Amino acid sequence: MLRDVDYVLRKLDWMRAEGIWPNGLRYLWTDAFGVVLYVSLYTETGETRWLDEAERLVADVERVLGRRRGLRIGEAADRDGQYFHYLAMWLFALARLGDLKPRYRARGVALARDIHPAFVIPGRGVVWKMQEDLSSPYPGYGLGSMDAYDGYVSYRILDEDELAPEIAQMRDLIEHDWQTLDIEQDLGLGMMLWLAHFFPAEPWAEAQTRRSLRTLETMWVDPPGYFSRTPWLRDTKFAFTNFGVSLGLQASDVWPERVGTLNAFFEDWRSGDEYDREAITWVMACTSHLPAAFVSRGPIKSC
Repeated sequence: MLRDVDYVLRKLDWMRAEGIWPNGLRYLWTDAFGVVLYVSLYTETGETRWLDEAERLVADVERVLGRRRGLRIGEAADRDGQYFHYLAMWLFALARLGDLKPRYRARGVALARDIHPAFVIPGRGVVWKMQEDLSSPYPGYGLGSMDAYDGYVSYRILDEDELAPEIAQMRDLIEHDWQTLDIEQDLGLGMMLWLAHFFPAEPWAEAQTRRSLRTLETMWVDPPGYFSRTPWLRDTKFAFTNFGVSLGLQASDVWPERVGTLNAFFEDWRSGDEYDREAITWVMACTSHLPAAFVSRGPIKSC
């Protein structure tokens, strides 16, 4: 597992100087990764300023994106509504910060209880995207393919006792799905590897890890060294999704040479579009170089 703190510090300085992050527009997925990144920096350096940064970020996300129930996808006008998988990642971030400051764990439990009934249809699935007030599904969106897994893991990391009924509903959805679920997109495969590593002995995790690695093998393009978007789009690549694959590979403790190769490739490669300066690209790059708190199976401990 990589522990490149120097890379992360340089990239954070660059992003702040360029107004990219954390002083850019709020975006829940990126900011969830950012909170965990700050916790990782604390665990690696022992410097409490990183916990202060994490708390400031949580406060700003709640101020900008917080709604009466849940959190909006992003600050930009076209990032309305609520995604369950973004909320689940935010819950994981609160759990990791909550390992060190318990009030954030309690805040996460309250949020999970608040949003769960709006998104989850027991016995059927989890709605992928909801209206911003959680009154109904967002037009044109159905059930998410991985959302039950997202919720199951985040809920268990938060508090298995307090969220036992919600966990049971997610587990039931997984039991009806894991044997046939076949992921074919790079980020989804990486995130499934990451989710599965928390409970590797459970049948769904064992099967999905094998299946994900088998599919990723068909997507590796070397030279120059990246995972394609899907097996049939070998020329299509995204930096931030590859960094998500990197997280999954490091969580699974496999293919370290490919992690190094893709990190090196995407450090210099540019897509020529907005992603070259999007916070999601570079915060996830930092995670790829310092996964730390993302792959800790037990609670994070104070330094």
